[in-house]
Amino acid sequence: MMGILKRRLRLKDLGLSIIGFVCVLILWSLAVAYTDVGLLIPGPLEVAKRLISVFYNTIGKSYTLPQHLLVSLRRVLIGYGLSIVAGILLGVAMGRFEAIEAIARPLFELVRPIPGVAWIPMSIVWFGIGETAKIFIIFMGGFVNIVVNTYAGAKRVDENMMGVAYMLGANNRQVFFRVVIPSCVPYIFSGLQVGLSTCWMAVLAAEMVAAKEGIGWVITAGQETADMTQIFVGIIAIAVTGLALAVFMRFLERVLCRWRIRGS
Repeated sequence: MMGILKRRLRLKDLGLSIIGFVCVLILWSLAVAYTDVGLLIPGPLEVAKRLISVFYNTIGKSYTLPQHLLVSLRRVLIGYGLSIVAGILLGVAMGRFEAIEAIARPLFELVRPIPGVAWIPMSIVWFGIGETAKIFIIFMGGFVNIVVNTYAGAKRVDENMMGVAYMLGANNRQVFFRVVIPSCVPYIFSGLQVGLSTCWMAVLAAEMVAAKEGIGWVITAGQETADMTQIFVGIIAIAVTGLALAVFMRFLERVLCRWRIRGS
């Protein structure tokens, strides 16, 4: 019974979302057709036609829209993967070892407020304008969020559970991998989800500076040629891909954290 009720609620939410989306399209069309907004932005039909066109026609010299997206996703996966490894290691270390927390946390708190975009000038100075600079910007975009959430999870490990494990004869290694890490997993996934979103935003900023391909470049190229339709195509591609990544991470969390599914 509860399962049927949940499905009905999900269908209701989906229906309301579709209605809201349709309302936005109608308002957009009316604004373009009957106001001066049409002088500034294209209508939804024009954007839809271009969106379909660039799936098989190139934007720039040699890349279609899906190819530009794949270039951006490759950069994100590399930078995001590095941020996962470094962020989880540092977060757990700071949360469980007082000496590391005393050394690393003040330095981390200095870096934490710096937005990913602010690293662009330094990355260019350190790494030039190639792929390494872009990956570094993406890395910094995800690193901070992953560290923050992992650290919070490591600090909130139930000490009673650890005590019980030690009483049952577990050694330090067993307690760490069978109690501490599983307790951190829900927090880690929260950081991974936020980190993926910030990495996706960071790659767009990185590609708007000294790039020749990628979805960020698509928007920049449209800006340089005053092609508002291309800019809207890029924005829509960003939004849809970002949503797909968020849904995938949510699904992965549900699969791997069945025992502690957060409220959806």
